[in-house]
Parts: sequence; C-alpha cells; structure tokens
Amino acid sequence: MFEGLTGRLGDIFDRLTRRGALSEEDVGAALREVRIALLEADVALPVVKQFIAGVKEKAVGAEVLRSVTPGQMVVKIVHDHLVEMLGSVSEGINLEAAAPVPVLMVGLQGSGKTTSTAKIALRLKTRERKKVLMASLDTRRPAAQEQLKILGEQVQVATLPIVPGQQPVEIAKRAMLMGRTEGYDVVMLDTAGRLAIDDELMAEVASVRDATKPAETLLVVDAMTGQDAVTVATNFQDRVGITGIVLTRIDGDARGGAALSMRQITGKPIKLLGVGEKVDALEAFHPDRIAGRILGMGDVVSLVEKAAENIDKAEAEKLAKKMEKGTFDLDDMANQLKQIRNMGGMGGMLNMLPGIGKIKNQLKDAKIDEGILKRQEAIISSMTKAERRNPDLIKASRKRRIALGSGVQVQDVNKLLKQFQDMQTMMKKVKKMGQKGFMRQGLAGLMPGGRGGGKGFP
Repeated sequence: MFEGLTGRLGDIFDRLTRRGALSEEDVGAALREVRIALLEADVALPVVKQFIAGVKEKAVGAEVLRSVTPGQMVVKIVHDHLVEMLGSVSEGINLEAAAPVPVLMVGLQGSGKTTSTAKIALRLKTRERKKVLMASLDTRRPAAQEQLKILGEQVQVATLPIVPGQQPVEIAKRAMLMGRTEGYDVVMLDTAGRLAIDDELMAEVASVRDATKPAETLLVVDAMTGQDAVTVATNFQDRVGITGIVLTRIDGDARGGAALSMRQITGKPIKLLGVGEKVDALEAFHPDRIAGRILGMGDVVSLVEKAAENIDKAEAEKLAKKMEKGTFDLDDMANQLKQIRNMGGMGGMLNMLPGIGKIKNQLKDAKIDEGILKRQEAIISSMTKAERRNPDLIKASRKRRIALGSGVQVQDVNKLLKQFQDMQTMMKKVKKMGQKGFMRQGLAGLMPGGRGGGKGFP
C-alpha cells in the first residue's frame, strides 16, 4: 500500500543522509519534498501541516544540525513522528466486559464489513480461545445473512439462525439472548451498510448500539477509497461513535493516505488491517512497524511472527534433520513452497525486509511472479510418490506426463528439477563443511569459488 510513498521518502532521505553537515535550508528543502510526497499519497492536508511543523521544530535544532550524522537524526525524527501520527501503541479488540461481549461492526456497503466480521471471529477463536457467535443484521442487501452463514461455516464459527422478517434491533437482541443462554464469550453484530451515508443508516446503527451497549464499535473502511475513507470515519464518529477502525484492502494499489490520516482526524485507533481475501488475512496494526515499512526500514518482527504462525516447529526440526542427512526430497520442497505462500508470497516477505525500497526498481524489472509458487506445487502434485522421493526416475516421457497433469510446459518441469538439484547440491555442501565450517566460512563457502571445495566449488 505504501510503495509510492516509501519510494519517494527513500529518495529524499538518501540524498539527505549522503551529505555531511546539514544547514537549516537543507532540512527545510527536504521537508518541503516530504510534504509534497505525503499530499500525493492522499494524506489529509491538516495532518500533513501538523506533521511537517512537528518534525521541523525538532529537526532544525542545534543538536541535530551539529550531530555526527544529522541526516540519520532527521530520519529518526520523521520515524518517531510517523509513529505518533499512527497512534504510538498497538491496540487490540477490547473484550473487557461481561460475557457475551457485543462487538458492533459498522461501515458502508462494499467496504468488506461482512468478510471482516468473519476474519475477526476466526482470530478471536484461534488466538484468544473465545467462543464466538456471529449475527447478520443486514435485512436490506439480498443474501447478506446467507453470506455470513456461509463464512461462518468456512471459519467454523457459529452464526445466529436466520428468522425472515425480523428487523435489525430484534435480531441484535435475539443474538445477545442466545449469547447469554448458550455461553458465548463474544457476539459479533454485522450491521447493514449503504452506498453512501444517510440519516436512515445512522439511525438504524444508533438504535442497535443503544439496544446492545457494545464494548467495541468497529468501523470497517476500504483503504482504496483514499480521502473518502477519512470522511466516512469522521461521519460515523460524529453521529454514532466508534472505538476503532478496521482498514481493508491494504494489499491493493492504495496510496496509504487514509491510514496516515485516520487516527489523527478521528482520534480513534486503527486496530486491524485486512491484507488479503483469505479468511486468515488479517493483521494487528502496529504503528512502529508500519512507520518502519513506510521509511524502508522493513518489518522484521512481523516477518518473524508470520513465520512462527505458519511454520510448524516439529516439521521444521524434521526437515532440518533430513537436510543434515541429505535426504531432502520433492515433498519437502512442496511444503516449503506452501509455507512461503502462506506467509504472503515472495512479494509479501520482501516488503518486510529492511532496505528493500532502495532496490525496488530492480525488483520491478525482475517481475517476481507469485503464481510460480502455485505452478511449482502443481508440478510436484502431478508426480507419483516414487518420483517425489527419487527425482532421478523422471525422464522424458514422465516429464511430458507431469507437464500435462499440471498444465505447464516441459521446460517448467525441467526448471523445477534444476532448482531442486541446486538445493540438494548446496545441502550436501553444508553437510560436508559441517556446522563449525559453515559458521566459520558463512555463505561465501557455498558459492562457486568458495573455500569449501567439492564438485563445482574449486
């Protein structure tokens, strides 16, 4: 979402940090460029003015201008102000209330409200070990209640039985009664949306709020709508009162201004980010990590957390032993490909690495094809068990059968087998070097011309 802004800010700060001493004019010129970059990223003008004023006040001080690394000091000040703008600390969903805790979901039609309801329910069930009930209060949109029911079956979370003809407040009261009598911890109330804000919508949401007294009223807004998202948030805050924001579609081609403006204008925290269409594609909003991503510092903490969520420890240890023995096979490779996809693919992982913004053009030219992971998994799935365990069996006729079965060309099968052979070669190299040798020589020992010797490695 922040690619354009990250690139612009990266260029500005690169020029700034390459200089030795900085004058007040240098800082002023850089901040004028930062101002333009923020405005182009769709950040609200009042927020930009406040941000630039706050940064300038600290950045032109004698302590910064006379420091050994003034450019780096300015970057740090910008980072700290970004964190402050985004809310300083991460705030989760508030469940500090008597069970069942009502959570009211509000927003315009098409913002991803119903999907977000199911995503949050799944998150509460798996991470918080909560028993969750979902209820659709949307009696206007055709099949809205059925949509939530289907999503409930998908995430294995209970939904309130549909009673035709009931009005939103009646449905909400029935959901809370079922929550109390059947021992639910949380009741998610998915209200109706409209294509635009109107008095009828606000009155309906307010009546449900008054009837249920929610611990959380979460506004779901689409990051792709830019400044309109900020307007929607302001309206809901003024007329209904919200406690937090769920920002959806941040994986799309949005400029990021909505995220940067939302907290400052509404005074309410962004709590969750929708990062994809899958039901588990939901992340907690961490201001410091987002600020790091914007400034090209990466988000290694989130990358490690994703790895911890998607990589089974026992499987990882089993794989390590197989690699140590040199018995790594194509089934193991398929598992690795699946884990990479679950972590957001190569693009998602690269975006979290520090300094990636500086090589964005090279990556763009490289045209990373995320679909290749799925194709490679399909190729391996089209092989027999014997072929996956012993790829040497795969000759011309088998390659043609595998290519046909996976919908690819024979050369794609050849590429995958070559990639697997390269991995095996490297693993044998590590085994030959031993742990101490690898620690001593590092990756250089694995490269052609490295000091470890072996075939292909003089």
